[in-house]
Amino acid sequence: MTKSTPTDEIGKPIPYDPDFKGPLKNRSCTDIICLLLFAVFIVCWVLVGIFAIKNGDPELLFVPRDSLGRRCGLDHGVEDKKYLLFYDLTKCLKVQVPFTGCPTKQICVKSCPDKVQVGPDYDSNWRQQFCDVDCPPWVLPSKPVLKRCLYNVADRRALHNGVSQVKEDEIAVLKDELRPIKLYASLFVQNGIAVFTDDPEYQKVGQVIVKDVINSWWKILIGIGVAVFVCLLYIFMLRFIAGIMVWLSILGVIALLVAGVYFSHHEWKRIPSLKENETKKRLYMASLVICSVILAIVLLVILFLRKRIVLAIALIKEGSKAVSSVTSVLVFPIVPWILQIGVIAYALVVCLYLATTGEPIYKYRTLDNDTGVDKCNVVDQFCNPGYNTNSGCICKFIGTKTTAYYKYAQAYNVFGFFWLAFFVSALSQMILAGVFAQWYWTFKKRNLPFFAVTSSVLRTLRYHIGTLAFGSLLVAICRMIRVMLEYIDHKLKKYDNPLTKAILCCMKCFFWCLEKFLKFINKNAYIMCAIHGKNFCASAKDAFLLLMRNIVRVFILDKVTDFLFFLSKLLITIGVGALAYVCFVTDLTTIDNSNIQYGFVPVVMIMIITYLISSIFFNVYSMAVDTLFLCFLEDCERNDGSAERPYFMSKNLMNIFNKKNKQS
Repeated sequence: MTKSTPTDEIGKPIPYDPDFKGPLKNRSCTDIICLLLFAVFIVCWVLVGIFAIKNGDPELLFVPRDSLGRRCGLDHGVEDKKYLLFYDLTKCLKVQVPFTGCPTKQICVKSCPDKVQVGPDYDSNWRQQFCDVDCPPWVLPSKPVLKRCLYNVADRRALHNGVSQVKEDEIAVLKDELRPIKLYASLFVQNGIAVFTDDPEYQKVGQVIVKDVINSWWKILIGIGVAVFVCLLYIFMLRFIAGIMVWLSILGVIALLVAGVYFSHHEWKRIPSLKENETKKRLYMASLVICSVILAIVLLVILFLRKRIVLAIALIKEGSKAVSSVTSVLVFPIVPWILQIGVIAYALVVCLYLATTGEPIYKYRTLDNDTGVDKCNVVDQFCNPGYNTNSGCICKFIGTKTTAYYKYAQAYNVFGFFWLAFFVSALSQMILAGVFAQWYWTFKKRNLPFFAVTSSVLRTLRYHIGTLAFGSLLVAICRMIRVMLEYIDHKLKKYDNPLTKAILCCMKCFFWCLEKFLKFINKNAYIMCAIHGKNFCASAKDAFLLLMRNIVRVFILDKVTDFLFFLSKLLITIGVGALAYVCFVTDLTTIDNSNIQYGFVPVVMIMIITYLISSIFFNVYSMAVDTLFLCFLEDCERNDGSAERPYFMSKNLMNIFNKKNKQS
C-alpha cells in the first residue's frame, strides 16, 4: 500500500493538454437549475414591486400635519386643504428644522399666500383662508415645497413694501435656510438621525453638516474631479514604473499618516476647551486616533513582509501590462456601477411603496395632546359621546396598520436587493476574469483580439448566468442571516442579558467570516469558470484545490498584492484629503469658506468619494492580479518550459521564479 503525499490529498496537479489555448470557446450553459430559480425570483420581485406601486403612496410619508395632528388634504375637516401654513416661520430656525418641532402654530390651507399681509386688520376673505381661531401676525408671499408654504426668496420687492414688523436679519436667514434643496436634505437627515437618537444636539449638528455640504457642493465637485485625475495619472504611471510607484506609495502613505498624526494632535491642543469647540476637538481626536492606528498597522505589515513586496510588484507589473493592453476595462466598471444604482433605486422604491400599503389608524387625542387608546374613524372629527375628557378631543392619525404579508414582502425585497447587488458584482468579476485570462493564455500578446471585452461579455451572458446566480445566492443568504442577527440583537438590547449578547456576538462574527470566505471562493470560482467553462461547484473545487496546492504563494503574493493596492488607494485618498484640508480648513489659500461652519465636512466628503473612485479603478487591477495569479499557478502545473510545453508567463515572472522556456 503506497503512502499518499500531501499533494495527492488535495488533488492532482493539472495535466498537460496540447489542445488548451486559453479560455474555452466551445462550452455549454452552466447551473441551469439556479438560472431558472433566479428568473422566477426576478419575476416575483417585479410582481411585488407592481403590487406595492399600485397599492402604496410614498407621499403619505411626507404629508404635512397641522398643530392638531391632522394630515393636510387627507383627514376629516381638511380634505380640501393640502398645504401647511406656519404662523411664524422664523421660529423654526431655533431648532434648525422647519418641518416638525416648530414652536409656532401650523394650519392646513387651500393655497399658499401670494402677497404680504400684516395684522391685526385683515379682511374677511383673508381671515377665512389663513386664520383658525386666531390669525398669524404676518405672512409673506410663499410657494409650496413638499406641500409646506415657504417664503418665496425671489419676491424681495413685496418684502420691502409691507413687512416692517419682521426683523430683517431673520428674513435674511430665511432666504438662505428655506431653499428647497436644504429643506429636502433637512427632512432626510432629521429622519435618518431620529432612527438612532432623539437628542436635539445631534440633530442640530446633522442640520449644520447638511448646510455645509450644500454651501460647498461646487467645491466638492472640483475635489472629485481632482480625485479622478489623480487616479488616472497614478494608473498611467503604474504601467511604466510599477515598482517605483509602489515604493513611493508605501513611503507616501507613511509620510502622510505621520503628518496627519502631528497636525491632528497640534490642532487638538491649540483649540481652547470651550463648549462651542467641543465638536471640533472630538473631530481632531478621532482623526488622531484613526491616523495613529493605521500608521501602526502599515509599519508592522511592511516590517514583516518587506522581502515579499518585490515578488508582489512583479504581479502588479503583469496586471499593468494586461490592463494597458485592454484599456477599455478601465471604463467597463461604469456599466456594473450603473446597474448597481438601478438595483438600489428599485429596492428603495419598492420599500417606500410597501411601507404605505396598509390602512391608516386613527385614535382620539385631546386638545391637551394626550393620545387615547380608543380607535376612531376618519370621519369622526370630534369624540364620540361619553368619551371621558373635559377639554374636548379630535380624531388623530397615529400610523399605518400593515397587513400580515407586509413583513414577508419587505424581507423578500431586502433579499432581492442583496441577491441582485451581489449578482451584478459577480457579473463584473467574471467578465474581467475572461478578459485577463485570455490575455495571459495568448502566447504572443500582440495577437490578443481587439474586442476581448465584448467577447467576454457575450460569453458570460450566453453561458454562465446560472453560475453567477448560484454564487451570489450563497453570499446573499449569508448577508441576510447577518441582517436578521442584527435585528434580533436590536430587539434583545432592552433585556441586557450577557449570555445572549455573547451568543449573538459569536454568531455575527462567524457569519461575517463565512461571508468573507464565500466571497473569496466565489471570486476564484468565477475565474476558473471564465477559463474552463465548468459549473460553479466544479470551478470552486478546482480553484480551491489549486490554491491549496500553492498555499504559501497565495499568502505571500496574492494577499501582499492586495495590501499594496490598499496602500495605493490610501495614498490617493489621504493626498487628495490633505489638499482639501488646506483649501477648507487652513488660511493658506484665498478661498472664501466663511459660510462653512465645519471645514472637516467637505474634506471628509471628498475623501470618502475619492476612496470609492480609486476603489473602482483598483478593483480592475485587483481582478487582473487575481486572474493572472491563478493562471500563473495553472501554467506552472500544466507546463514545464520545454519546447513542447512552453510557459505562457512573461519573462519577468520566469526570472523571479527561476523558470525559463527551453529553445526548440
